[in-house]
Amino acid sequence: MKKFVLLAALAALESWPSILAAASYQIDPAHSLAGFTVRHMMVSNVSGAFSKLSGTVDFDPNHPSQSKVDVTIDAASVDTRSSGRDNDLRSVNFFDVATYPAITFKSTGVDKAGEGKYRVVGDLTMHGVTKEVVLDVDGPTPEVQVQGGFHAGASATTKIDRKDFGITWNRALDSGGVVVSDEVRISIEVELVRKAQPPAS
Repeated sequence: MKKFVLLAALAALESWPSILAAASYQIDPAHSLAGFTVRHMMVSNVSGAFSKLSGTVDFDPNHPSQSKVDVTIDAASVDTRSSGRDNDLRSVNFFDVATYPAITFKSTGVDKAGEGKYRVVGDLTMHGVTKEVVLDVDGPTPEVQVQGGFHAGASATTKIDRKDFGITWNRALDSGGVVVSDEVRISIEVELVRKAQPPAS
């Protein structure tokens, strides 16, 4: 009975290779999203997202400091469910996508922050300005094998001040306050994929 339990445990561990060994992943653009939320006129939260992102994640659970994250976001893919607002966000008032088409994040350090949690420090470049930010990451999840690949998921959150990146447009309200808050809450959902190794001949 003990031998059976041991074999079952080993089999379960082998089905979770992302927990056991270093692996390199591609971000699956079709199942990933970079979202953001800002305060509007000091009365409500308005959310949007960038629907086009790509990149790589090198994850080593045994040596987290050797892990790396490299993400590129298409700034023109911003979507807030309002075409007028989206066009304004793409304009020189905000992201100026004609001049700065990409938003990038490149990690400079990764530390474990608890069970299944990591602290990822890196350089965020947006609107032509690079600043250090810290991502609080949940995941990656155990892998699932589907159609010749291994899939895992991860979520990340952080906060930034948009003025730090030179995005300063605003308008004062007659009643006090401003149209758009400076603080931006960011939430990222990614699906990671690595190809299955071919069987040994």
